[in-house]
Amino acid sequence: MFLLTPALVLLCVVLGLVWDRGFGEVRHWHPLVGVGWLANRIESSLNHDQHNDQHRDQNTEPDSTCRMSYLKGALAWCVVVLPIVVLTQMVLIWCTHVNLWLAVFAHAGLLYFCLGLQSLREHAEPIFRALERGDLAEARRRTSYIVSRDTAQATEQDLSKAAVESVLENGCDAVFAALFWFVLLGGAGAVLYRLSNTLDAMWGYRSLRFLYFGRLAARVDDGLNWVPARMTAISYAVLGNTRLALQCWRQQAPAWPSPNAGPVMAAGAGALELSLGGVAMYDGVAEQRPVLGAGPLPVAMDIQRAWRLVRNTSLLWLGCLAVMLIPFM
Repeated sequence: MFLLTPALVLLCVVLGLVWDRGFGEVRHWHPLVGVGWLANRIESSLNHDQHNDQHRDQNTEPDSTCRMSYLKGALAWCVVVLPIVVLTQMVLIWCTHVNLWLAVFAHAGLLYFCLGLQSLREHAEPIFRALERGDLAEARRRTSYIVSRDTAQATEQDLSKAAVESVLENGCDAVFAALFWFVLLGGAGAVLYRLSNTLDAMWGYRSLRFLYFGRLAARVDDGLNWVPARMTAISYAVLGNTRLALQCWRQQAPAWPSPNAGPVMAAGAGALELSLGGVAMYDGVAEQRPVLGAGPLPVAMDIQRAWRLVRNTSLLWLGCLAVMLIPFM
């Protein structure tokens, strides 16, 4: 629980966003680096089973080895996430009892560590700049930092599309979902979301290694993102071509593999009047993905347009939060 007044809640959000804008992502000794190290150690200790994926392909019931792998993954998730969240909440309660302003700065500091708005800009802008000056090699290198698809032979259009997709999707993952859970549950809520999202990024792959071990991590992240993703999609629609965004969301999002990325990216593509999705190269293999949005394929300038949409959405959320909390101040 927050244990703070609505006015202080709003102040915490403002401070978190301002610190994120001013300082960006922590360069050294970021807490998530330590969490990643811990998660890797626990996963390597528990996830010994390398079973094949016949159950996914053949629609058969998982055997005992698969169930055990799932249970180990669930145990690993609990060991990584729950102690940190509980300890965080205990510290926040202690801060509230010691000094209210100490609690405000503690909550705001946690939100700052969980936000990635400025980091999103710092990753996307160099791609735009490289494409703008015709440096395709640098643009490919920069794009490879933020996407898992192959970029070695990517064209300017491929790189622009990949960057726009990443900015739109990560607007929810790195910014709006963290804000949502912070407003709902305070600093501990933001930490819970960020840890869950990190473990999904590490373990949530449908690969031989993580098909069952990472299933709980993926499902929890899907659950925590469900409402924020749809709020993000609505926000993108409001700030762009509303009719087209809602139409693309309704018609195209169900075909996208991710239940949350689909609405966010479809609405974002429609809002920007762009076409996303389609063919992308993964490990040398062309993968045909559903088309999202409507209009021309992205060019370099559209990376900036996508970033501005995310930035404006953060301002929209801040304004809406202020309007919601004013009656309780």
